[in-house]
Amino acid sequence: MLDGGQGATPCSASGCSADAAHAVHWRNPRIHSADRVKTWAACDEHRDSLAEWLRSRGFPVIVTAFGETVERVA
Repeated sequence: MLDGGQGATPCSASGCSADAAHAVHWRNPRIHSADRVKTWAACDEHRDSLAEWLRSRGFPVIVTAFGETVERVA
C-alpha cells in the first residue's frame, strides 16, 4: 500500500486518483486471524464508502490517518 517514498499514494477507490489521507484497515474473519491486517488507502471523499463496503460484508474495519498502522483488527 505505501509508495516507498515515490510520492503520494492514490486512493484505493476505483477510478480515484486523489491522494490518500486515511488508511482503512480490515480483514476477512472467515479466512484470516485478527493479526492479519489488510489496508486500503482512502481520500477524504471515499473514506466512509470504502469502510462501509467492507463492513457490509461482515469485515471488521479500523480507520486511521494514512501512514498509521494497526497490529490487529478484531
